[in-house]
Amino acid sequence: MPPTPLRIPYGPGPEQYAELTLPARAGNGSTVEFGTVESGACGAEAHPGVVVIIHGGYWRSGYTAELGRPGARDLADRGFTCWNLEYRRVGNGGGWPETADDVAAGIDALQPAAQHHGLDLSRVTVLGHSAGGQLAVWAAARSSAAVPVTAVVLQAGLLNLAQALALELSDGAVRDFLGNSPEGSAQRYRSADPLQLLPLPVPAVALHGDSDADVPLSSSTEFVQAAAACGSPAELRLVPGDHFALITPGTPAWAAVVQAVTAAAHKDGIFAPGGGLPARTDAPLAEGTG
Repeated sequence: MPPTPLRIPYGPGPEQYAELTLPARAGNGSTVEFGTVESGACGAEAHPGVVVIIHGGYWRSGYTAELGRPGARDLADRGFTCWNLEYRRVGNGGGWPETADDVAAGIDALQPAAQHHGLDLSRVTVLGHSAGGQLAVWAAARSSAAVPVTAVVLQAGLLNLAQALALELSDGAVRDFLGNSPEGSAQRYRSADPLQLLPLPVPAVALHGDSDADVPLSSSTEFVQAAAACGSPAELRLVPGDHFALITPGTPAWAAVVQAVTAAAHKDGIFAPGGGLPARTDAPLAEGTG
């Protein structure tokens, strides 16, 4: 098992923190060095970089970083360093742009954390589930970041805010998050909508469960199709399971997430230089998940 996560604040508020989970060295609880293979707990090889986990919950305060902890533990067991990010949400000081400000500050807080804990920031993969997928795309699109994102892995992401608004997903969660209608706050919607943030400067993989009843598959397909139209490297991967299978270790859907995160860490496949064009829009089942 990996060590107990370290809670590291990046702001003064109670929701402004990240949980750092380091890969465990068998027998002594210290971190593994990159490229070594350890015997014991899981025998995992340490992977380069950091995985930033952004949980979902329709941006609402009732959902917390607890959603990201099982994935962080599993990935750390596999040799990944994880940064499970909490942020202000609707109901506890969040909304737009406060939530986005927290995501930016939380990711940039990796810079001092790297100095204190010896983290490798050569690869920073943002793993975002549901509403966290929207925040992951926004984080990848921002310019002049202290800690640039190098890859995005999306788990049933809310990637089309106009569609989510029209469908009144989760009782109007988009309107609650952005605080107004597109007509009343056009610039706010443009700043937040993943479709409007394309092309991204980094590759993205969008995974979606084939029985997801919470976020429609079209949220992912339309994002990848739009990425293809503007030359932004992206792939759509249809996986078995519902909305939460993608954040549940031990499921075939989670195996597909691990596969994508591993490729991002090692610059394989779509994440290789020049490896992401053209975008894949045919939603293949991820290898090893059928």
